[in-house]
Amino acid sequence: MLFKRRTSPNHLERLRVAVWPRHSFARSARYFSKRVLRLTASPNAIALGFAAGVFASITPFIGLHFVLSFVIAFIIGGNMLAAALGTAIGNPLTFPLIWASTYKLGAIILYGEAKTLDHKALDRHLEGGFFERSLDTLLPLIKPMLVGAMPLGLVAGVVSYFLVFYSVRTYQRSRRVRLAARRGLASANPRKPDLDAQP
Repeated sequence: MLFKRRTSPNHLERLRVAVWPRHSFARSARYFSKRVLRLTASPNAIALGFAAGVFASITPFIGLHFVLSFVIAFIIGGNMLAAALGTAIGNPLTFPLIWASTYKLGAIILYGEAKTLDHKALDRHLEGGFFERSLDTLLPLIKPMLVGAMPLGLVAGVVSYFLVFYSVRTYQRSRRVRLAARRGLASANPRKPDLDAQP
């Protein structure tokens, strides 16, 4: 493969790059935004797909964000590649904030107050073995996070939809203008035949 690295990165290096980019966050953000803007689909489809990815990344179903984003994008008519890019909102830097926010909001909705997880109760659940009581252990944590993820995911999805929609529409319009200007310039200045080169 052309331009392939001589030594493939190990798991630790991949994790480091996921948390801290090789160059800078600004450069990574510019690259990511260009990936979204240059997708070949309508602004509405791209924005819907990206919003589906954002919503999926806020849910506590780690490992299923891609699948969930594809399902949501398919239902609402969003672009699948945009949905995959939208899940990048959930990453090792943002997950702690997302999890804390969804848990607190879910606890407020379910119990009327912003509860914190009882670590002593969690330790008691773990005494019998994690695999034996994994559902009992995770349910008090997953339930508030799932409930809190619904309104937060909807708000984040709606905001991201409008941001991506207007950005993509502006980019596609300016690109069409540039292409039309190039075609007009090419038609106005056709290549003249080289008379000296003719026999």
